[in-house]
Formats: sequence, C-alpha cells, structure tokens
Amino acid sequence: MSEKLIEIKNVTYTYESENESRPGYTVLKDVSVDINKGEFVAVMGHNGSGKSTLARLCNAIFEPTEGTVTVKGITADTEEKGDEIRRIVGMVFQNPDNQIVATVVEDDVAFGPENLGVEPSEIRRRVDDALKSVNMYDLREREPHKLSGGQKQRVAIAGVIAMQTECIILDEPTAMLDPMGRKEVIKTIQRLNKEMGITVLLITHFMEEAALADRIIVMDSGKIIDDGTPEEVFSKVDFLRAHKLDVPDSTELCHNLGIKEHVLTADECVRKIASLLGGEAV
Repeated sequence: MSEKLIEIKNVTYTYESENESRPGYTVLKDVSVDINKGEFVAVMGHNGSGKSTLARLCNAIFEPTEGTVTVKGITADTEEKGDEIRRIVGMVFQNPDNQIVATVVEDDVAFGPENLGVEPSEIRRRVDDALKSVNMYDLREREPHKLSGGQKQRVAIAGVIAMQTECIILDEPTAMLDPMGRKEVIKTIQRLNKEMGITVLLITHFMEEAALADRIIVMDSGKIIDDGTPEEVFSKVDFLRAHKLDVPDSTELCHNLGIKEHVLTADECVRKIASLLGGEAV
C-alpha cells in the first residue's frame, strides 16, 4: 500500500484583494488530492489554472483559505510547523537566478544546511554529495553567473538536496531554458526520483516532460479535472484540447492517423507507424 506524503483535503485558496471594497480572487476551489512517497507526479494546466498555487500550498509558502494541507501528518498552523514542512518539502522555482544567493557554487549549495544549523563537517559531506548527484561537482568552485541556465538550475536543485528533503517541488523549472538545458534538468529530476527515491512534484507546461512522470494531475479553473497515468491522461486528446491543453507531438500524430494505441514517445510513434505500413522501424 502506498504511503501518503502530502494530503490535500477540500482546499480553497483565495488571493486577498488590495481594495477592501472588492472581493478576492479564488484560484483553488475545494481541491482534494494525495501525493504518495516516492512518486513522480506532473501537474499541468494552462496559465491561471491554479497549479503554482497548489505547489506553494504543499511547501507551506501559502496557507489554505479553507481545508487542510498536511505533510507527513504535519499541518502548517504555526510558523514552526511551516518550517518543519519546508525541511521535508523543498522548492525549486522557474528562474534559478532568484534562488542562487552566493558567489561560488559550493557556497550556494551550503546555504540551506547552514541555516538549518547543520555541523560544518556534515555540510561539507552534504554539499559534495548533492553536487555529485546533479553532475555539478567538477564546477563546485565556479561562479554561478558563469554557468549556463541548465547548470544554474541544477545548482538550485542541489541546494534543496543538501537540505535532505524527502520531496522536491519544481515549478516550471525548464520554462526559461533552451532545449539542451531542459534535457539536463529533466534527466537530473528523473535520476533523483528513480535512484534516490525522492518524491517529485513537477509543475510543467511541456507535455513531453509530463509524459515522463508516473502520474499526471490536470488542472483547469482551480479544480482537478483529471488524474491518472500518462497513458490514461494523454489518451483523451479531444478532452485535453477542450481545456486548452496539448498532448505530446507523437501522441497527436498517431491520434490524427487513427492509431488507437496509447503513444507517448517518438520511438513508440515510429514503431506504430512502421507496423501500420507493414514494415519494421529502423
């Protein structure tokens, strides 16, 4: 039986209006969902669907207007409990420049553990291990501003790993990166999940990234409208289009060709089309 890590029950979140005469804006509406330990979950939805707000609730950056969010049984009803949750659930944002605070890579990765009061010898071990886990150890003495976008994002991820969080939430971490940088970061995320057992919650608008997850949560207008495996979610091409969402290019091509089987990757697409034509993929 799966162990629940994050439990979201009947959560509504309303952004307060700066003008007291006007009502606030409700971005999440009675949302309930669980994230299990060790899962790789992708959350997708168009802009304004509520996915980033959901991420910040899981990290106790926000507190729900109604309902409850618990992490390993902890509810962030005090500042101390919020800090405790952030030691379990780390956050990586879209722009790594907003998260890097030091002038040397290894010092930046050490920043989080230092704030937690970790012993210097243990910080050294954590920093080295974290940088190795994201393949950035050889650049540990480099100045962050001399790194590529993908390298900076991997440093930001290493900073969360060094805090030894059980879960990492990544809020559109590849949105500002070129294709090579996106590939670097996604490979890192997959390795952390599969090899280190870290729970991953990935907020993304790239369908090919979502297809790599164990599970996809689809949001629209502050509600969860679908929740299932990539094969289950992306088989509903017309449903997703109706909610202003795309599917992976390979899935769309096979759908347009009338191929009924679920196809997520380019390799699967080639094999299906070759089979349809009576040949073999090369």
